[in-house]
Amino acid sequence: MSINTIAPAHPGPLAPGFDAMGDDYYRDPGRHFADVREGKPAFFYPYLNAWIITRRADAETILPDWQKFSSASNGGLIPVPEAYQEIMPAELISRILVGSDPSGHTVARRVAQKAFLQERMEALRPEIETRAHRIIDRFEAEGHANLMDAYCLELTTQTLLALMGLGPEFDSMMRGLRDDFFQVLASAQEKLEEPRRSEVWDSYVTAQLTLRGIVRERRDSHADDVISVMARDKDREGNWSLSEEQIALHLSEFAAAGTDTTAQAMANAVIFLNETPAALTDALDDPALWQRVFDETVRRRPSSTFASRRANVDVTIGDAHIKAGDMIWIALASVNTDPEYYDRPFEFDIHREDARDHLAFTKGRHTCLGQPLARAQGSTGLKVLFERLPSLRPAKDWGLDFIRFALLPVRRSLEVQWDVAPKAAQHAVELPADPTATLELTVRERREESDGVASLTLVDPAGRPLPTWHPGAHIDVHVDGHVRQYSLCSPGGDQSSWRIGVLKEANGRGGSLAIHTTVEAGSTLTVSQPRNNFVLQPSPNYVFIAGGIGITPILAMVAQAEEEGADWSLVYGGRSRATMAFLDELAEFGDRVRLVPEDTDGRVDFAACLLDVRPDTLIYCCGPEPLLNVVEGASAHWPAGSLHVERFVPKKIDASGDVAFEVEFADSGVTLTIPADKSILEVAQAAGLPALSSCSEGTCGTCETPVISGTPDHRDSILTDDEKASCESMFICVSRSQGGCPLKLGL
Repeated sequence: MSINTIAPAHPGPLAPGFDAMGDDYYRDPGRHFADVREGKPAFFYPYLNAWIITRRADAETILPDWQKFSSASNGGLIPVPEAYQEIMPAELISRILVGSDPSGHTVARRVAQKAFLQERMEALRPEIETRAHRIIDRFEAEGHANLMDAYCLELTTQTLLALMGLGPEFDSMMRGLRDDFFQVLASAQEKLEEPRRSEVWDSYVTAQLTLRGIVRERRDSHADDVISVMARDKDREGNWSLSEEQIALHLSEFAAAGTDTTAQAMANAVIFLNETPAALTDALDDPALWQRVFDETVRRRPSSTFASRRANVDVTIGDAHIKAGDMIWIALASVNTDPEYYDRPFEFDIHREDARDHLAFTKGRHTCLGQPLARAQGSTGLKVLFERLPSLRPAKDWGLDFIRFALLPVRRSLEVQWDVAPKAAQHAVELPADPTATLELTVRERREESDGVASLTLVDPAGRPLPTWHPGAHIDVHVDGHVRQYSLCSPGGDQSSWRIGVLKEANGRGGSLAIHTTVEAGSTLTVSQPRNNFVLQPSPNYVFIAGGIGITPILAMVAQAEEEGADWSLVYGGRSRATMAFLDELAEFGDRVRLVPEDTDGRVDFAACLLDVRPDTLIYCCGPEPLLNVVEGASAHWPAGSLHVERFVPKKIDASGDVAFEVEFADSGVTLTIPADKSILEVAQAAGLPALSSCSEGTCGTCETPVISGTPDHRDSILTDDEKASCESMFICVSRSQGGCPLKLGL
């Protein structure tokens, strides 16, 4: 054993070549440690006033022994500014899980562990995969991104919000809490300077108070989210196991560890896979290897590069004489690449005999309770990312953009690029990150835009920015038991407010009538996040065609075309000028807009309008079914992909010849028979599969499902002819199988 009780004598030895703030450390901490480990297995680092432990054998001795090597200092040494000591007393913050020892740690961990059970986290994989696909849909056509923001943190934050049962309105707070907690924790060893110190603590404490209120509200909840599970837990005497303040404290730990560390690992994996293309090829050929990719990544580069302890006894490690009370930092990046323990320690090898034989999640009582979530989310996130973007690689100058804390270095960006397939720009469907999430918005203004058309301007009641959207997007509006889709028509993708236009249909299904008769300024509406099945693709030239209420998505499109300097024109028809909405807004575009009221000008001759094919021109058309049919016929001689339409009502389908067929749901592991009179969606939902829908008519885009094999009979109103021919996805609320052949779907 290399650790022995001794008489104190320190500081020393030192390692002059080691610099936890230097580029070499942030580029590859494991290799930086390798330069000092052989001669200095333990050394004193004056910058941190702590001893650094570099060997696996020493780490194995220290980590499990909480009596000799305490974690309490991790929280107990955090300096709380005087202004916040009443809200966040030192005694409270010392209870953080990573900074406490038994028995307090045992109680808190027992309560929290119930929400992070292995089987529960494994069951999340299909949901994580669905989220990952929807996130990639947003940026796939771009060919480049900051992967940390666009994907890694987006995926982990969404999953954490879902686990905690928090809506999108908490997204910004939880992202800020992640960074704030890491800086608060690191301040126990690394001084946090003003004004950043006050900024961090103000934000951190504000979030703590919000979380305490949520815990209070969920004390009697029977829901399965993390907050409810912890809030309702009681001890044997029937008292709450943990206070509201302590639960909120632990939630801030989860906000950091549950998002950033997994996001860091996914970004690191991209770098390692780029350097080891054979590993990427193997994982793409065998998806079961993605779990090994994740574990080999965190072995090779743990997201948290140190585990901190305080010595309770005098010990000797190598030539280092450590006194009771001294701080010890176990260098996880070093012990995981110790050549005395690992063969080929710096080789990225996903075929190691035991992929989990590493200390990235530490050991003993402080083994990360969220590791089942990290492993499920990290491996699934990488699998989807590279299946969708197999050519993804770091950009040439991706840089070292970190928040530079030695204990918890936080990567802020990783610029990546990939090859964009031509079809990626044809159908970049924008779907909500969480398809079940809704927003409660206030009607700021209601205006009568024409005879029978009212516009509603919706805002967040707290004044927060609304989720991003792009022209062509629509939202679901819930009113009086109805769910109806309405296009967003605010110019320029405005996030301060959303506007929709609603046509009063006396003979409709009741949704529009309910809005016209019950919704006024000040009303609250439940709406979905934006979805986009009518994406405005980049083009130098556009022909826009709108009929009646079909002007709503076109309004945002012409605004964007104008802003981007494209050459465009609009033909807008209606029954009469009095029924045509938003004419004042369109007037500013002058003769680019042609108004055609049918009662005075007759119907548009679209055969003549579209007779001449115009190079590099896209046609966007929205309106009633007869208009769409006429425009489809009139533009049939244009190049494939020129015409883009959006339907408000489903196509009429002859279902008289429908027959039963089988569907294998690959992700769920079940095969079901779809009767002639039932949709795939109905059968899947009845069997408890995670199939979502909104319109059930093939117009909203919610139920789009990947097709693994088989030939669908596409009956939706969304996919283009090319997309239908590719058979990559289908809308299971209406589409079926051609000829009754079996289908295999990704659900």
